[in-house]
Amino acid sequence: MEQQGVEEQAVLSRVTTGMAVVDANGREVGTVDLVQRGDPAAVTVQAPTPDPGGSLDELIESAAVEEPDVPADLAARLLRTGYLKVTSDLARTGAVYVLADQIATVTDGRVHLDVPAADLQPEQ
Repeated sequence: MEQQGVEEQAVLSRVTTGMAVVDANGREVGTVDLVQRGDPAAVTVQAPTPDPGGSLDELIESAAVEEPDVPADLAARLLRTGYLKVTSDLARTGAVYVLADQIATVTDGRVHLDVPAADLQPEQ
């Protein structure tokens, strides 16, 4: 299991922003917007709760979206394993997330996935 994590991190280290992403069926998914290496110690993601008596600046800051913008259980997994945020026309929100273990290869300046685009989690 630990060896698999090392391999995933090695693959992630070869990905750079702006690279094209292609799914398992050869379909263009989009381009890499963010590369986040995994942190095995990441356990949970908790959004800050706004203080109703706070200033407008504090309220705006507390409402700011932090990455990854997905349900908490998936966010914890993404943070542990590492992920890509991909700008994509395939999602209504304009972006999808790719788990490090969904990357098959990185060759010729392209990220090739081992899953179809439909399996990728859209940004919320």
